[in-house]
Amino acid sequence: MRDPKHPRQFTEEFRRRIVALVDSGKPRAEVMREYDLGESTLGRWTRRVRACGSTAAADNRTPEQNRLIGLERENARLRMEVDVLKQAALTFARR
Repeated sequence: MRDPKHPRQFTEEFRRRIVALVDSGKPRAEVMREYDLGESTLGRWTRRVRACGSTAAADNRTPEQNRLIGLERENARLRMEVDVLKQAALTFARR
């Protein structure tokens, strides 16, 4: 039984074995039923392994995508710092 608050964790090796089963000709419906997997999960794993050889999203990113993600994180951190400084300036201005 699936519990959305505690999702199951699968190892990279397990994911690759499941994709290998599908690639060897075993019906997708049978694999999904046997291992209690969702259709979207199995589809995502197969797409990622076929495209880049890994099911981990971080392994499948281009250097440009990694750079963009880093810049977005830095931008969010800097926005937070600016908000804190604005609040501090308002507090000190009232004194």
